[in-house]
Amino acid sequence: MEVYTVTVATGTSEYSGTNNYIFVTLVGEKGESERTLLDNPGLDFCRGAVSVPSPLGSLLLVRLEKQRYWVEDNWFCRYVTVEPPAEDKVLTFPCYRWLIGDIKVQYTQQHKYTASLIRMVVLKISMYKYFCHNVCYRWVTWAPGIPRCIDATTEADLPQDVRFDNEKRSDFEHSLHYALLELSLKKLAIRFGKSWSDLDDFKRIFWKLRSPIAEYCMEHWKEDRFFGYQCMNGSNPRMIKSCNKLPENFPVTSDMVQSSMAPRTNLDKELKAGNIYLLDYAIMDGIPTNTIKSKPQYIAAPLCLLYQHPDEGLIPIAIQLEQTPDHDTPIFLPRDPPLAWLLAKIWVRHSEFQVFQLLSHLLRTHLVIEVFCVATLRQLPAVHPIYKLLAPHLRYTLEINCRGRTQLISPNGIFKRVVSTGGDGLLILAQREYKVLTYRSLQPRNDFTDRGVYELPKYFYREHSLMLWDTIHSFVSGMVSLYYQSDHDVQEDLELQAWIRDITQEGYTELPNFGLPSKLNTREELSTLVSVAIFTSTAQHAATNNGQFDWCAWVPNTPCTMRHPPPTDKDAVTMEMIMATLPDVSQSCLQMAITWHLGRAQPDAIPLGQYTQEHFTEGEALELIERFRRELKDIEGHILNQNEGLELPYLFLLPSRIENSITI
Repeated sequence: MEVYTVTVATGTSEYSGTNNYIFVTLVGEKGESERTLLDNPGLDFCRGAVSVPSPLGSLLLVRLEKQRYWVEDNWFCRYVTVEPPAEDKVLTFPCYRWLIGDIKVQYTQQHKYTASLIRMVVLKISMYKYFCHNVCYRWVTWAPGIPRCIDATTEADLPQDVRFDNEKRSDFEHSLHYALLELSLKKLAIRFGKSWSDLDDFKRIFWKLRSPIAEYCMEHWKEDRFFGYQCMNGSNPRMIKSCNKLPENFPVTSDMVQSSMAPRTNLDKELKAGNIYLLDYAIMDGIPTNTIKSKPQYIAAPLCLLYQHPDEGLIPIAIQLEQTPDHDTPIFLPRDPPLAWLLAKIWVRHSEFQVFQLLSHLLRTHLVIEVFCVATLRQLPAVHPIYKLLAPHLRYTLEINCRGRTQLISPNGIFKRVVSTGGDGLLILAQREYKVLTYRSLQPRNDFTDRGVYELPKYFYREHSLMLWDTIHSFVSGMVSLYYQSDHDVQEDLELQAWIRDITQEGYTELPNFGLPSKLNTREELSTLVSVAIFTSTAQHAATNNGQFDWCAWVPNTPCTMRHPPPTDKDAVTMEMIMATLPDVSQSCLQMAITWHLGRAQPDAIPLGQYTQEHFTEGEALELIERFRRELKDIEGHILNQNEGLELPYLFLLPSRIENSITI
């Protein structure tokens, strides 16, 4: 009689344990053990002995069964370890899922393609996984013309495995209530104060919820140099592009901007030298605007020309607030009356709020990654190496996206209450961006090349993104090479091919020019695709999400809405006009509250490269993970050294501040 010692690890979060019966069966090359009760009912699963009458041979899988004891009690199993008789080696079988109801599941230790017997076992598990997950995880079209998403009306419809833990749910809801309470207190304080008539009045709601960058922003937001800095390292750092030839609909002349040029140069020379850059918000043109409390809101579709000045850095030199030049659409210049130039910049920053929130943040990170989430859960078994690679980077994303659809961008959501593109506008804006979304643009090296910004100085977002991309791609390539010995192995992996078809044909429908084929042919193609998913869910999301309170808390810097149309006469701009155009007290308070709630550091955040769930157990894989962590640590040190002594540090892509997945 041989005795195998089995240890079960229960989840560490609240309510992970169970008082139900748990049975275990060991399956080996030569047979399987009897179905054995692992422990008495209770919340203290530790160890149990499984006896078998004859040797099992190499252990292939562990089968777990949960059976109700009096009342149903869900259980989260982290992993199972098995100590075979007369062996020093302990085998680990990752689980990391909720077992709900009377259920039977089985797990292998690893997923190798070189052993036909292991592959056969994986195929059996895959058939079970396919049946279960294609029922639990279904595609749905939330709205036409955007990526498809999980079929769940609210977060309550999601399977338990992808829901927030109780601690996360409690913190999320408490944070939102706290922010909204402060909003109410601020509005109350304003009502008993003086009228809302001067830019300094915004200081009266700028309390308690603060950050060093937000305070810096409050002091410097009027400066042209600070405006230019935000184009590179602010909340939407991928909008700026090089400009070698002026757009035909932006008739800026050399004389107009000569006073902004360095000595002994002019606009034509600087265009040829590659020192002119452009922000073009054409995507905003014609978007229907919101109505808030029966009052129409307004948007613009600006063009903004910037110049890399040898002494002053990147500065704006000309702004046109609509796409079609006209006598009612003047070109604003730094030499214009100060209030006119300030209001023109505010309008650009208002467009920036719409684009960064709805396109760079929501569409290009949250919705793009949701496609990977759904396809991975539908098509890849938990023992698949690509599932293991992606699982840490998909944590909580489905629930936060469901909450976003019901609380933020729904017909009665927060955007409808406070954002100028709320309602129909936000969907049309997202549809326009989705039509031109390309797989190429999700790869940072290609993105920087296509925008022509490799030579732009002090573009910290670019520098840090490239370091992170190279490290992530190197790590993923190593993992892919470990489990796929050749390109042929990739082509013959039926689960992998089903996964890529689900991504392209189900998730990214209506995208004929997206540029991602429906079949993976090489290890490099697979490595790049997985790297895109990991980079987007970590670094790219951090770059657009983590600083939103910093850049938006001082409302005039990045206003969520505008209450009057763009100015048509430079000389008619007054402070009264600016204050009447900017968000009112209620809108400003809500902007501060929501950007704090969404941009704050999450207390349960798991930093990039840290894996609390140990899906990989093979020694070679663990070595690659450790090397990945060392490289991230080196990047951390480089960024900290680079920022030492800077008046305005850029730390949004510090690896320790990048969360492993989109959880907010």
